[in-house]
Amino acid sequence: MAMITLRRQGGRLASLISPSSVNGAALLRGSSLVSEYDSLLISIVLTWFDELELDPKGARFVSTQVVRNRMKSVKNIQKITKAMKMVAASKLRAVQQRTENSRGLWQPFTALLGDNPSTDVKKNVIVTISSDKGLCGGINSTSVKMSKALYKLNSGPEKEAKYVVLGEKAKAQFVRDSKKAIEISITELQKYPLNYTQVSVLADDILKNVEYDALRIVFNKFQSVVQFIPTVATVLSPEVVEREAEAGGKLGDLDSYEIEGGETKGEILQNLAEFQFSCTMFNGVLENACSELGARMSAMDSSSRNAGDMLDRLTLTYNRTRQASITTELIEIISGASALTG
Repeated sequence: MAMITLRRQGGRLASLISPSSVNGAALLRGSSLVSEYDSLLISIVLTWFDELELDPKGARFVSTQVVRNRMKSVKNIQKITKAMKMVAASKLRAVQQRTENSRGLWQPFTALLGDNPSTDVKKNVIVTISSDKGLCGGINSTSVKMSKALYKLNSGPEKEAKYVVLGEKAKAQFVRDSKKAIEISITELQKYPLNYTQVSVLADDILKNVEYDALRIVFNKFQSVVQFIPTVATVLSPEVVEREAEAGGKLGDLDSYEIEGGETKGEILQNLAEFQFSCTMFNGVLENACSELGARMSAMDSSSRNAGDMLDRLTLTYNRTRQASITTELIEIISGASALTG
């Protein structure tokens, strides 16, 4: 009986639901142009339309639901990246001041002993400083690539090169193809704020466990939030320093200083080498931490902007999909009503 009634009223029903949106049909339902009976029929059709759209099992609902879930995921990712950028910015201010102060520790050694990366020695120890966490651009890959280049340059039949790795990210990359060359690995170095005492203890442990003629410290020197420079600092052993001084090379000015006290020249050079390594390593750790935070700020800022662009595209896709679904449903309803009258 209901189907017969719907067939009879199909023509009038099609004309009443002719607006291009559901909201237009809802307005017609409450207007004075239609009777109470017509309003009831429109309510039935609109209820059927709403159930078809909101049912998760419906085939036409899947596309809009997928896009909606994707939009929700992108919004959550954007919130996380913005929060990580703010955290990195707050940490950078504190670390940057300490980094600038630490530069005054190793500069006197460079003026006195020089920095000679081209010095040819037999035993080379490459100290690679990296971070323990990712999401900071390519600073760790840059340090690893430079360390591998130094390893190839200082390896040979009469030469020996070893790695001392600081940081989880560099360790993970070295383990893949240079596991046997790793002498010492230290992780979670930056879990807590470091001071010079802690770094000097680590430096002393490294010097006690490795034999070296030259220590080559690889780190990223901080320039600005968007710029860092891969740097290699060289610390020579006391024997090499004395040999270079006697040869009258770049270290020849060392003999112009007078030695006071009962210590010999060899003992003074030993103390200078240990102190130089700890100061250079302390500065390298802070410089690399600054570069890491700056790179993380840039990476998270780019990620937030990319998430915003993706969200705009997804919103446009969602609106188009939803409009197409509404239009399709209205066409089917009107076509069905017209077919019933025929």
